[in-house]
Amino acid sequence: MSETPEMRPPVVTPTRVIIGLCLIAPFVAMLWVGSYAKTDPTFIGIPFFYWYQMLWVLISTMLTMVAYQLWQRDQRSRKGAAGGAAK
Repeated sequence: MSETPEMRPPVVTPTRVIIGLCLIAPFVAMLWVGSYAKTDPTFIGIPFFYWYQMLWVLISTMLTMVAYQLWQRDQRSRKGAAGGAAK
């Protein structure tokens, strides 16, 4: 018989769903051009089209940081659970 370990599909957890939503949201916001293809309202003289996209640069950074922190916590808990089961 083969000694290869059994491959299990990845587990979908609420944490991983939140991670996915954090990473997908900026793409959806930027690909939905009709929602921000206008000039009003302006912010310090900058048309909405431009400042909306720049705002999403900051939002995307924060969402990526949140996703990374959640991923790290998820990985630590999985390693802790796997280590506890091996004892």
